[in-house]
Amino acid sequence: MGTFQLMALPYAIDALEPVISKQTLEFHHGKHLAAYVNNLNGLLPGSGFEEATLEKIVCEATGGILNNAGQILNHELYFGQFTGKPGRNEPTGKLAEAIMRDFGSFEAFKEAFQKAGATLFGSGWVWLSAAPSTQLVITQEPNAANPVQKGLKPLLTFDVWEHAYYLDYQNRRPDHLAALWQIIDWDVIEKRYV
Repeated sequence: MGTFQLMALPYAIDALEPVISKQTLEFHHGKHLAAYVNNLNGLLPGSGFEEATLEKIVCEATGGILNNAGQILNHELYFGQFTGKPGRNEPTGKLAEAIMRDFGSFEAFKEAFQKAGATLFGSGWVWLSAAPSTQLVITQEPNAANPVQKGLKPLLTFDVWEHAYYLDYQNRRPDHLAALWQIIDWDVIEKRYV
């Protein structure tokens, strides 16, 4: 609350290579996200949101306050969902069951998720979220938007702003999206779902 801090990455700066390079993380986390944090902290005094959570700001603010808070919330969920350690390639338990129920198979879900990310025009995010009914939905959110604004619980996101992938993949957004599955920490996503 109050003054926001740049999140610490839960892995080494080079841990996600070759999927996301050290150079991309240095720019994406160390410059882009840091700028959103600094900008929001500069906009908060006198705004009425000085003691608000990011979620409250994202659901109630407008303009520059919303844009910077949204990008912080989105990036914290994004950077927090990766691992540099070998792990499972797909979810288990209740999340796996919900994916089967709502998409037919994990492969069908991945295909739909990647298509939503590849076809989002311009800059933004593709999300897997849980509705209050626990149904899973895939949404495309432009710019700094977040599914919490629609009453959804965000679980998994891929950033399709060019700064997230351009140093590593140039204009090949679909290749970037396909590679991200290798570094997802499904334990984190499953905890968000519960």
